[in-house]
Amino acid sequence: MPSAPPMPSPASLRRVQSSAGALATAATARIEARHEWYRALSAEDRSWVGLVAQAGIGSFLTWLRDPGSAPMVTTDVFGTAPRELTRSVTLAQTLDLVRSVVGVVEERVDELAAEDDEPALREAVLRYSREVAFAAAQIYAEAAESRGAWDARLESLVVDAVIRGEADNSLRSRATALGWGSIEHVTVVAGPSPREETAHVMTSLRRAANRLGVEALSAVQGRRLLVILGGTEDPRGATEQLLAYFGDGPVVLGPTVPHLFAAGRSARTALSGLAAARAWPEVPRPADAAELLPERVLAGDNQARKALLDRIHAPLLRAGGGLLETADRYLDEVSLEATARALFVHANTVRYRLGRIAEITGYDLALPREAYAVRVALALGRLSTPPTAPWR
Repeated sequence: MPSAPPMPSPASLRRVQSSAGALATAATARIEARHEWYRALSAEDRSWVGLVAQAGIGSFLTWLRDPGSAPMVTTDVFGTAPRELTRSVTLAQTLDLVRSVVGVVEERVDELAAEDDEPALREAVLRYSREVAFAAAQIYAEAAESRGAWDARLESLVVDAVIRGEADNSLRSRATALGWGSIEHVTVVAGPSPREETAHVMTSLRRAANRLGVEALSAVQGRRLLVILGGTEDPRGATEQLLAYFGDGPVVLGPTVPHLFAAGRSARTALSGLAAARAWPEVPRPADAAELLPERVLAGDNQARKALLDRIHAPLLRAGGGLLETADRYLDEVSLEATARALFVHANTVRYRLGRIAEITGYDLALPREAYAVRVALALGRLSTPPTAPWR
């Protein structure tokens, strides 16, 4: 078996112990002089970093007194600082801190070591610095794992609150904790949940959204995957890039709202569209919920009913000029000439009116899908108008 490495003599230990305060002060001064990230920290975080540096010197001394024991690096060194410090100071910066402290001790080994003891003290310093570096890496790994699990639970709670239409202080607090307090241009996307393991898909989806420069919150609720996109003015384009993370089937976007606290409307609309999407066999993937207004009406969505009336029937009724009658007749005839004969007008008049209908409503009766939406809207308009005579 290999022999144990030589340890410094009691005389060297006493010298190190008597110099502990000066070493800690020198280490802190070096950190402040060499690392801009340290100077940018808050006063509270700087004080914590200073305590960690001092604790490192103290723990080294404790270890030297009992070289046969395992160094309690995690408890003695990093136990002085709160785990929240891992959010302010990165692992790379922590390793800079370790190197600075070790560098100060190494530079003074020739002063601190007793006669013929310099190699042993130098090796002890290097061994202990390695233990500190490994401990730091472990702490950051555990903090990341814990933070990831907590963030996932928090994310699920936020998405659930959005679906229920809550916008209270609890949602604001949780959203702020996730960095969503001031994110604008928010869109809810609903689709089938993936078959793969949920946690892995959620992590991959979040990374893909980050690569697109888009913020994303997501949660699986039964067979549905809900994704809240933020910070993008092209939610459809972003969704197209994220389709692989949904299961097979329709994927529907709700309307874009100003911020997360108004996202309940977007969520309700997206879920309404998803529930009605199977009525349209050729539904695009993804589809805007507005494209599914006729199917949503058939599924009993009163908001969709009101939207079709407001977008199509009401404007045509206000416009007059025979537009409503022309739309109704053209949908039956699907011919300029036949419509003109039925209305006793010239074909050019019908052509002009169809152009006006498209201009006013945004729906072109020459396109079958848009003509279908207009037909449903006109039927809703007739149902919403009191009959002029009793049914016979």
